Amino acid sequence: MRYLLILTVTIATCFATEAQTSTQTRAGTAANHNDQPFLREAVQGNLAEIQLGQLAQKNGSSPAVKQFGERMVTDHTNLLEQARSVASEKGITVPVRPSAKQQATYRSLEAKTGSAFDKAYITDMINDHTHDIAAFQQEANSASDPDMRSLASKAIPIMQEHLRLAENAARQLGIPATPSGGL
Repeated sequence: MRYLLILTVTIATCFATEAQTSTQTRAGTAANHNDQPFLREAVQGNLAEIQLGQLAQKNGSSPAVKQFGERMVTDHTNLLEQARSVASEKGITVPVRPSAKQQATYRSLEAKTGSAFDKAYITDMINDHTHDIAAFQQEANSASDPDMRSLASKAIPIMQEHLRLAENAARQLGIPATPSGGL
């Protein structure tokens, strides 16, 4: 009888522990749910930067633009891998292609070559990186998930460097090195 009581208490304790763990997991998932749009947009942004960087290497005429494009491919491929890794760990499905707006930007830039491409691309990169730095800073400051905060925090210095490089390229091209209304 004593063993039956011990067994019953042990089983009850196991069920209580499992229920508590399950509740904590669901609570963690709910908190992460608020960060999922950021992660999806980060993945799409990296995909877009990679495609545009490849396009810059092909359509650009300035060595600074071509080098900038190469840097975008390298850095955003690394950032994409990190974002996908976090998504996989969290069980979050992320997009496999840039957003419709990003695809429209690509098509617009794809139609340009030479100096016209260089100026439009660098202007877009200044605008995009200015916006992205603000979004990543917001996520780094307020994400409920520590992995999301870390992902955003680690990306900010890289994007700040990209913005600095884009501004330098803009000065070389003789165009404003400040954000504008877009293409």
